[in-house]
Amino acid sequence: MPNPWQDVVDYPFGFRGKKPRTKGLTMVIDKGLGEEGLRGLLEVAGSYLDYLKLGFGTSALYTEKLLKAKINLCRQYEVEIYPGGTLMETAYLQGRYEAYLERAGSLGLKTIEISDGTIPLDRRMRRYCIKRAVAEGFTVLTELGKKDPGESPSVRELLDQGMEDLAAGARKVIMEARESGKGIGIFDQNGQLIEEKVKDFAFGIKDLADVIWESPLKTQQVELICRFGPNVNLGNIQPDELLSLEALRAGLRGDTLRLAINKKAFPSE
Repeated sequence: MPNPWQDVVDYPFGFRGKKPRTKGLTMVIDKGLGEEGLRGLLEVAGSYLDYLKLGFGTSALYTEKLLKAKINLCRQYEVEIYPGGTLMETAYLQGRYEAYLERAGSLGLKTIEISDGTIPLDRRMRRYCIKRAVAEGFTVLTELGKKDPGESPSVRELLDQGMEDLAAGARKVIMEARESGKGIGIFDQNGQLIEEKVKDFAFGIKDLADVIWESPLKTQQVELICRFGPNVNLGNIQPDELLSLEALRAGLRGDTLRLAINKKAFPSE
């Protein structure tokens, strides 16, 4: 439907296109939205939401009725909903990975996340988990990195793992930053981008469209949009920040409107 300012105000960065998108993806982390809360979010901003992650293992605390209701709502708005990787890690740790896939399918889920942020998972088993899920018909997202800053892999290790995941059938790889966005992945203890890490990873990955950068803080979202353009993939966005992020992407906030004024060119666009 047309927006109320059509033909009066153009988006400074232009229209980003309809779903399903392959770039400019937004993943929201859902830490406990009820059915009506999710319905409200989708009514307001469903056009701008690509993935809804049911954070950590929270979906195991739902009733089956609520989980199925949320899955059906997301399907109406072309949003891929999936459980956080911690639930998969728990199932794997308990020797029930295949049963986890079976139950996910029976619940109506079509996307899953595979990670080893907390558990040990060697590369052979990680490939098996990806390929088994793909063979079962799931879209697979994988997460790169550890949740403990003391176990943080090098950029080279992250790149190698990311390329292996994509080769095994993962649709996208997610750069870990947790909810805080501090002291993890490409961010320092203050939540600032570590320049060398960002540059090395971006240079080493074949296609930036394959990466979703977890970036829960507004300053991080602005930095990544400034660096890679409005169609960079961003994740771990809080539900009440979804429309604000889309305004950044469109150039409808001062932080990014200045880029449009300066006619900045983005390497990934």
